[in-house]
Amino acid sequence: MTFAMPVKNSLRKGLAALMEGRKGMLQRIPPHLPAVIMLGTVSQIGQVIFLRELLMVFHGNELSIGLILAAWLVWIGLGSGLGAALVNRVNRPLLLFLLSTAGLVLTLPASIFFMRGLRSLFDVVPGAYLSLPDMILSCFLLLAPACLLLGLQFVLLSRLWRENSQAQDTSGADKTYISEAAGNMLGGILFTLLMVHYLNSFQSALLAGISMLIAVLLLIRKSTPGSEKLSPALRLLPAGLLVLAALAFPFLDYVDEHAYKMQWKHFAPQHQLLETHQSIHGTISVAQRQDQYSFFQSGHLIFSTAGPMSKIPGLEEQEAVDFAHLAMVQHNNPQQILLIGGGLRGTLGEILKHPVEQVDYIELDPVLTEAARPYVSRETRQALSDPRVRLIHTDGRLFVKTARKTYDLIIVDHPDPLTAELNRYYTENFFREAQSLLHQDGVLVTGTTSSPDLRGTALANRNTTIYHTLGLVFDQVLPAGERFMFYFASDAPGQVTVKASTLLERYLDRNIDLQGFSPQRFHTLLEQSQLQRVNWVVRHHGRSPEAHLHGPGAVPPFPSDIAKQEAAESQLPPVQERYFINTDFKPIGYFYTLMFWEDLTREEHPFSLQQLLLIQPWWVLPLASLPLLAVLGLRRFAATVNSNRPDLHFAVLFTVFTTGLSTMALQVALLFSFQSIYGFVYEIVGLITAMFMCGLALGAFLTHRYIKEKTRIRTLAKVQLIMALLAIFIALGLPQAAAVQSPVVVFILFSTLTFVAGLLNGIDFPLAAACYMDLKKQAETTAGTVYGMELFGACLGAVLASAFVAPVLGIIACCLLAALASGLASVILLISGKP
Repeated sequence: MTFAMPVKNSLRKGLAALMEGRKGMLQRIPPHLPAVIMLGTVSQIGQVIFLRELLMVFHGNELSIGLILAAWLVWIGLGSGLGAALVNRVNRPLLLFLLSTAGLVLTLPASIFFMRGLRSLFDVVPGAYLSLPDMILSCFLLLAPACLLLGLQFVLLSRLWRENSQAQDTSGADKTYISEAAGNMLGGILFTLLMVHYLNSFQSALLAGISMLIAVLLLIRKSTPGSEKLSPALRLLPAGLLVLAALAFPFLDYVDEHAYKMQWKHFAPQHQLLETHQSIHGTISVAQRQDQYSFFQSGHLIFSTAGPMSKIPGLEEQEAVDFAHLAMVQHNNPQQILLIGGGLRGTLGEILKHPVEQVDYIELDPVLTEAARPYVSRETRQALSDPRVRLIHTDGRLFVKTARKTYDLIIVDHPDPLTAELNRYYTENFFREAQSLLHQDGVLVTGTTSSPDLRGTALANRNTTIYHTLGLVFDQVLPAGERFMFYFASDAPGQVTVKASTLLERYLDRNIDLQGFSPQRFHTLLEQSQLQRVNWVVRHHGRSPEAHLHGPGAVPPFPSDIAKQEAAESQLPPVQERYFINTDFKPIGYFYTLMFWEDLTREEHPFSLQQLLLIQPWWVLPLASLPLLAVLGLRRFAATVNSNRPDLHFAVLFTVFTTGLSTMALQVALLFSFQSIYGFVYEIVGLITAMFMCGLALGAFLTHRYIKEKTRIRTLAKVQLIMALLAIFIALGLPQAAAVQSPVVVFILFSTLTFVAGLLNGIDFPLAAACYMDLKKQAETTAGTVYGMELFGACLGAVLASAFVAPVLGIIACCLLAALASGLASVILLISGKP
């Protein structure tokens, strides 16, 4: 007993000391820190949700990614400017934060609902793509409410942090910037790993709003400066909204279902929406029209098929039948087959009617396979369970890059390259990867939509581009087809052919018992006069400097036969590779496909995508000279009138602007490149963004903690120079990264590059804010102005990179644009920083 008492007393003292230490540590944590972290989390979750929803409205068109990000950044920037103005006039940041949070709880789910009904606002036929001006208008209108509130909250929380620490400089903005970036990282991880798997868009949005309400309650409870001025009704407002949100949460499944049906009435009114399934690759929709079933992913048609009870195959299945048998007879004796896509529409079942040993069937999304099983034909269901079939759910490009076996025949049955993700299967890079998996006498078969004699500039450009791209890789390439163009490619002489008699002989030798396909179909598909005209177009087009603008010339009345055209092709002028070779890093085939659909579905529009083909790389030089002339003129003006250094004001703000532009251009380049190499990027876009934000937070923290003299212009100039060198390094390294086979190594490589880009951006913000504060002497005005200017630069970078530079000039050009912007900012800072 005498021994136990001292031990108990020691334990009590130790526990009391521990509790006191914990209490002291909690007291040192700023009361608004959870709110700042939640701001970043909610902002990131909202951005990804809006991105996914609008991509479905825009048919998965990656051109819209830059527009969505641009609209997001513009309104966030305007919101921060609005916050800087309001907080100085109203001088009640906590009240404004409370009211803006209440607005967010309502606007986040409401914005999703309006996005689902967006197409009803435009006079477009079902299935038509919205024009570029329509997409711009849609993005900027729909993102305005939520983004204005989020931008406003950044400045309000910066003010609260500054008041709490009783500082007069921009340290509050720096700390808010760091903590918000940490919240962005958290939001990206939560959405990727949890929300996208278990919650619909409305539930995710409302949950984000609920988290902000909890943060407001914590602020009020901890007696933050200004909380004593809140009326009882305002104190109860967040709690009341929290209760209402919790009660509404279980009903959001019904709201989600109703919103999808509303969207479908304007998207495809003649179809009945049967099911929707959430996948990491996008929303899968199953629609019915009579006995035809169509499957869409993120608003993009993947395939259609006749129903399981249909006695007569539909048009789509007949196309699959033609494609499968015309592909199979291109090889004398195909035993090992690789089929990438198309199996669910009927191609797989037709392949199995030939005497093959094994078919490796690649389908990206297991959710799509399971959603399609009840609706596809009985023959397709039997094919999926055939012992000769190995069904592999993975990315086709990733499989081809890492496969260790070889094949007699590789069949790529994908939709047209309407998106950058689909375009990956029509590039020189993919064709070379596929070539490495073929036996010496192996054959690659692919195809795209076409028209008689390739009428129209966009369609002729696209199909000619695919032909010339295949011609760079394979010794022999033969195009064929009228409304659908087949491409047969091989390195073995005489293996591929468009002679109907030869193909018919191969077919009959296999003793195929087939009711749905007549052997005489080969003569119909390979009619000689049409073959000769199509071959003449693709072999001659794309060789003149203006071919991409004016389309193919007139076809001779009687083109020579195919053999003579093949022999004479080597005497033709060289191909204009800039516009007629499709690669991972310059997806011009994807751009031509967008042009084709624009021409097909939008007869009258003031702006045509074809106008973007007029862009020339040298245009950037006169644009780059303008800020140089401006800073020189301002410096001369300052010397004559002894003013308060307007050249230095301009240089700092221009640097912030170019930082946003260059980092966003690099992000777009890295995302597009990662998608080309690894696969469908949407499943991990949250993680990639989280890596950027992690670097951003660390860079801002290191600068705030360890750089004492933040107002030195030369330090800011050095950071810009390092950013320019990083952009050049990425431009040089991306082609080498494409050769890496391990997806883990690729992910680590791109995550590291993304992290470093974020790190430099994070270092730049506190330095620029301190330099501008030294000139302006107003903390909130500095925070709002610098934050907004960076976002405006990022907005321009997003638009330029994704909608203009990447599709027309290439992904590497995005990196060079970033290098030029950062290098120019460094030069301007050095000029203005001279005494």
